[in-house]
Amino acid sequence: MRIIAGKARGTKLYTLEGKNTRPTLDRVKESLFNIIQPNIQNSVFLDLFSGSGSIGLEAVSRGAKKAILCDNSKEAMNIIKKNIQKTHFESQTDTYQMQYDDVLSNKINEKLDIIYIDPPYATDFAYNSVKIILEKELINQDSIIIIESDDEERIINQIEDLNIEIKSKRKYGRAHLIFLSKENKA
Repeated sequence: MRIIAGKARGTKLYTLEGKNTRPTLDRVKESLFNIIQPNIQNSVFLDLFSGSGSIGLEAVSRGAKKAILCDNSKEAMNIIKKNIQKTHFESQTDTYQMQYDDVLSNKINEKLDIIYIDPPYATDFAYNSVKIILEKELINQDSIIIIESDDEERIINQIEDLNIEIKSKRKYGRAHLIFLSKENKA
């Protein structure tokens, strides 16, 4: 796994060993960033369920002013911190080793421009995350939320009662990316 583009392009990242995490494949990451590139410059980027931190660090490499990296796992946080040091992005990253709902409810005090949610697949964490994000008013009208899942239909059914609009859906093998924004109440 590596940083694909930007200031830290080509930097090889440390990864977690074992089957507890599922790194976003480089081709999925490249496609994701091709889509959101116009929105990255000077953005505040939240990488929820960060794993190795590769998505948030890619965002900083490509021009995000700040990435917030969150993972509950101590092992993941150790890898994230090593990757932050390796990319020299210490001043542009905040890290939280805690549950996603605690971070969303208690640690974020600013509007988020881009949120990447890649939870363990067979959970309701994506739905719960979006619900808290909306309740806490952590996004603007222009903010983008991206959910990675292996069950697009389940996620879409879960979020249909929320004040959120599906902007786009993409499929890359087993992985589905669902792009959301705040519902426009015109």
